[in-house]
Amino acid sequence: MEDEDKPTVQTYMTRDVATVSPEDTVSEVAERIVNSDGHSGFPVCDGRYVEGFISARDLLLKGEDEPIFKVMSTDLLVAHPDMKLTDAARVILRSGIRRLPVVDDAGNLVGIISNADVTRSQIERATPGKVDKLIRTLENIHDVTAREERREISLKELTPTQGKVYADELEGRRYELQRGLAEPLVVIETPTDFLLADGHHRSKAASQLGIEKMDAYVIVIDEDVELGMAKTAKKENLSEIADINAVDYAHHPLIETTQRLQE
Repeated sequence: MEDEDKPTVQTYMTRDVATVSPEDTVSEVAERIVNSDGHSGFPVCDGRYVEGFISARDLLLKGEDEPIFKVMSTDLLVAHPDMKLTDAARVILRSGIRRLPVVDDAGNLVGIISNADVTRSQIERATPGKVDKLIRTLENIHDVTAREERREISLKELTPTQGKVYADELEGRRYELQRGLAEPLVVIETPTDFLLADGHHRSKAASQLGIEKMDAYVIVIDEDVELGMAKTAKKENLSEIADINAVDYAHHPLIETTQRLQE
């Protein structure tokens, strides 16, 4: 049921997509890129069928009258409208591309989704619900009253509650931060501590980039109560962001299990 509730690409994709024809020339497409609002390339379509993709880089040192079908990239990544948005985000971030054409079962272009689209849509959709659920859980378990605030938090004030993060995901979070696309942290403020509840990869990446403050949803609890997260931090000797260890994804338990099976 949880997977069924996750948003798909078709919910957030842009449906009105600018395209070029395989018969267009290098000079014509170069002019469109120069005169466009932020476009660095276009899907190449015969009607609505996607033949390839042309980027500004593909046009370099090509003859002005050369047809696009001779210089376009034909080995391209595409998404399906029913693809989960989180999966599309991983493809975009890990491949380093900016836009992912969206095609139907017949290979026809139905939209396009960008790195900014998937990141911002995840921020808008996921974080408020995540915070509300955590507030209700804290109030029910500890019999306290909690309230939510939105403000910047100094990373130096944070106490981690998770001892390790994975290197490949850390790289993705650095990519987001460098482009101004970062989901707010979720922090629990008690009279004695600022506990990092969600955002360990983001905070570790920010620390590595020299970022001192981050936007956060802060759950404020005025009562002096010892939370389970605080106990975890003490048990694992976690007191600052530097205590979070980055481990290679090859050491992820699922990968290790797969390797053992192969052996």
